[in-house]
Amino acid sequence: MIFLSNLVNGISLGSIYAIIALGYTMVYGIAKMLNFAHGDVIMIGAYIAFCALQYWNVPPLLALLIAMAFCTLLGITIEGLAYRPLRQATSLAVLITAIGMSYLLQNLALLIWGANPKNFPSSMIQIPAISLFGEQLRISGVTLVTILANIVIMILLTSFTMHTKLGKAMRCVSEDRGAAELMGINVNQTISATFAIGSALAAIAGILLCSAYPTLMPTTGSMPGIKAFTAAVFGGIGSIPGAMLGGVLLGVIEILGKAYISTELGDAIVFAVLIIVLLVKPTGLLGKPQREKV
Repeated sequence: MIFLSNLVNGISLGSIYAIIALGYTMVYGIAKMLNFAHGDVIMIGAYIAFCALQYWNVPPLLALLIAMAFCTLLGITIEGLAYRPLRQATSLAVLITAIGMSYLLQNLALLIWGANPKNFPSSMIQIPAISLFGEQLRISGVTLVTILANIVIMILLTSFTMHTKLGKAMRCVSEDRGAAELMGINVNQTISATFAIGSALAAIAGILLCSAYPTLMPTTGSMPGIKAFTAAVFGGIGSIPGAMLGGVLLGVIEILGKAYISTELGDAIVFAVLIIVLLVKPTGLLGKPQREKV
């Protein structure tokens, strides 16, 4: 039962990584850029939900919607101010800008909320735990919500990209930006919508992360953001199912590695597995090789 408990915890943590990784993989798949400030949008979303619950006394669902709305606007603003002017710039310039935006968000959070860790309110998710196998396996309400949220988001996002006009525009821009413009697709609006969706998912991930691990500080999103990017690469960056698969596997590997190998080497085991997978399959588990015209 200890193994099953660790497995469930790994799937729960991996579900958080998967939701974050979806933001990475959508932005990279469509805009072909790595938004390393994404992890800090997670932190901002958690802080907004914290303020909504702690100071404004709003219901948990409304706090979630406020955090999602704020992060959506933040994502659109970041794209418009920091990334859109660099649309034709080198990938190195975009990468440096993304790192700079990450530090900017962290320092803004430091100025607004201070460096002292805050306890995230437990009232955010009030769902009773369930017991299986005669009380031997207990699954918390936060774990249930996290796993269910990951599945629902994955299904909705896949349906959105496959069956809606905007989703088809996103796939078209991802395939060939120049051809998309010739077909009348507004590339700037499409990329902004991608950042908006990814940032809204970041708010959900931040709330789930802080509900499971209720310590909130300006650096809260840094390591989960890096691991989620690792999950996106692991599953095949640019692939929505790959982001989910990579996130869940990464969470399971991390929890089982800490439980059965070494607590101190848990993170190292995660990145070692990534290196091994990429050596065998450089495009990730579900990634497809891409041919470049020369």
